[in-house]
Amino acid sequence: MTDSCTGLEVSLRQSAPIPLSVELTCGPGEILALVGPSGSGKSTVLRCIAGLHTPAEGRITCNGQTWLDTRARYATPTPERRIGMVFQNYALFPHLSALDNVREALPDRRAAHARDRAACLLSKVNLEGLEHRRPHQLSGGQQQRVAVARALAREPRALLLDEPFSAVDRATREKLYGELAELRRELAMPVILVTHDLEEAVMLADRMTLLSQGSSLQSGPPLSVIRRPDSVLVARLVGQRNLFTGQVLNHRTDWTELRWHSLILKVRRQPDHLPGARVAWCIPPEGVLLNATRAEREHEALIDSLDNPLPARVEKALTLGDRVRLSLKTPEAGEETLAMTLPRHLGDRLELSTGSRLDLRLRGSDIQLMADSTLVSPDP
Repeated sequence: MTDSCTGLEVSLRQSAPIPLSVELTCGPGEILALVGPSGSGKSTVLRCIAGLHTPAEGRITCNGQTWLDTRARYATPTPERRIGMVFQNYALFPHLSALDNVREALPDRRAAHARDRAACLLSKVNLEGLEHRRPHQLSGGQQQRVAVARALAREPRALLLDEPFSAVDRATREKLYGELAELRRELAMPVILVTHDLEEAVMLADRMTLLSQGSSLQSGPPLSVIRRPDSVLVARLVGQRNLFTGQVLNHRTDWTELRWHSLILKVRRQPDHLPGARVAWCIPPEGVLLNATRAEREHEALIDSLDNPLPARVEKALTLGDRVRLSLKTPEAGEETLAMTLPRHLGDRLELSTGSRLDLRLRGSDIQLMADSTLVSPDP
């Protein structure tokens, strides 16, 4: 069965055994990260795409071909979908060499050129000279490269990566990130990357879809989802620490007025929230800045017109590597605290400690309003 869509389009619904309510798309040559906590349904979505699980309701299409349409009672068998898949544990054949692991995945593995094709794929993932080693003779990073080469050997219509970096150390992971970024230039297929690591999604993915309890909550460029969450739940899942409630007062030509305790904040204009509405709002730590110096104020281009100055006192200063994480209170905001991060050298220069006073500015262009103001629920 065929239709006119390009790339991968997925719509899944079921109530058990794992609830699903998922909508996602991934274009040719695009990397889409599926991000969410353990048990959010990420691997189940991959299994549905690969044809290893059939949901109660669903439709999956890829590059003009329908792989699943439960209404029509149609499902393309897994082998015919030509999926390339890399598992967490790589799932290599332990008794076969790296070369033979890759050759087994080739559509024409008995052809005369199969051996050369497998060697070429191993070279593509930087494993020249290791073709005859078996999995137990390879490091974790090398096994991962064999698994990627084997997935590509299928000449896949889509590539599925299920937490592919979780089994290697950080140094190896950083190297593999770079290799995937290089390799993706040659990939003309949709690539779905399952990860629980937001930093990994930001580094590698063009877009990400955030999942929680089997539901897709928000999709978009990773930094956009992190900085502009659609809801309090999304804000919590992406680790927003500056999460508060306020009241919309008015919408001006270029900004929205927000009341936070006794403060009136200028924020990026968001007219979907009516005047008088109680809203949740968040601002990333990088949107909490030291107030501009006199020299900076003389250069208007360096000053955001939506900067909101306010005094603050350091409640806690925690040094983490080359950064200092601050917890701050401002007299106008009662007992609520603001999170801010500074380079360590700047924290040392300012001699920050508990009780230190700072002049801050909240960058209103970084403030995101959300309709859900229920912040008393526990973290998901």
